[in-house]
Amino acid sequence: MRRRDFIALLSSVAAAWPLAARAQQQAMPVIGFLSNIPPENYVSLMPAFSQGLKETGYVEGQNVAFDYHWTNSEHDLPALAAEMVTRKPAVILAVGGTASALALKNATTTIPIIFLIGADPVRFGLVASFSRPGENLTGFTSLSNSLPTKQLETLHELVPNAATVGLLINPGNPNTEFDTKDVRAGAELLGLKLIVVTAGTENEINTAIASLAEHQAGAMLVASDLFFLRRRTQIVTLSARYALPTMHDRSDYVAAGGLVSYGSNRNEIFRQAGAYAGRILKGETPGELPVQQPTKFELVINLQTAKALGLTIPQSLLATADQVIE
Repeated sequence: MRRRDFIALLSSVAAAWPLAARAQQQAMPVIGFLSNIPPENYVSLMPAFSQGLKETGYVEGQNVAFDYHWTNSEHDLPALAAEMVTRKPAVILAVGGTASALALKNATTTIPIIFLIGADPVRFGLVASFSRPGENLTGFTSLSNSLPTKQLETLHELVPNAATVGLLINPGNPNTEFDTKDVRAGAELLGLKLIVVTAGTENEINTAIASLAEHQAGAMLVASDLFFLRRRTQIVTLSARYALPTMHDRSDYVAAGGLVSYGSNRNEIFRQAGAYAGRILKGETPGELPVQQPTKFELVINLQTAKALGLTIPQSLLATADQVIE
């Protein structure tokens, strides 16, 4: 072989090595997870996510891998998001509150992001619209205009003699103003007096629920909020102490001893998110995948708590409940 030909061949081989190495590294794409809630709050939902992935041809450990990052503090999210971006995952799932999605949006404009939130993503600037999100984000929101009304209707059916209902909200939650407006509208439709109490610390939760008991509220609706979710044991314990029937948006509260929950079917949301992740891995653009709102809701009732409160659950509710904890 002539020297010129040998040098050319050596150069082509050297150039090919980085390409081969990158191809090997990319053989198994990585899905990153960024969450501002502890894993125990969503680990039970991961089988549903995996099912959605499987529907698009991806199986963890075979042709896709997972990379988890989580924190209890929203202040840590920007740093965690920046660190995750440096790992160059193929797609990132933002789990929990809007803060996770916003941190990722600020960290990258190229890596696809799928968010799972409870707020309006257009209102918070995550996407341009539900139908055409644009850029590198899409996802799922449990937001539903009919949800507060349905929660109050169910609570009223459980406690028909409760003319006054309390609403526990976190003033630091950006959704508070809109949630309060929706609940007020629902209470007005049902002819109920609404007392709004606020809490942003553990001590304020104690004071707020005690205040509702002092004002003889017959039931309480707890607004959707990660701060409250993390302190669900405290809220459930206080509700029992003051014999206050309470409606929640997630079954985590009911499993901890709360009376009832009505909210979006989170297993279905995670399954659909898995399918979205698979579609993006196959080359679809997140900005062209519509943001989805819930179509399935679940009612969960704790019969033991109802008995302790002296309540008789109507058969109509028992018949329609997705889960009854005995």
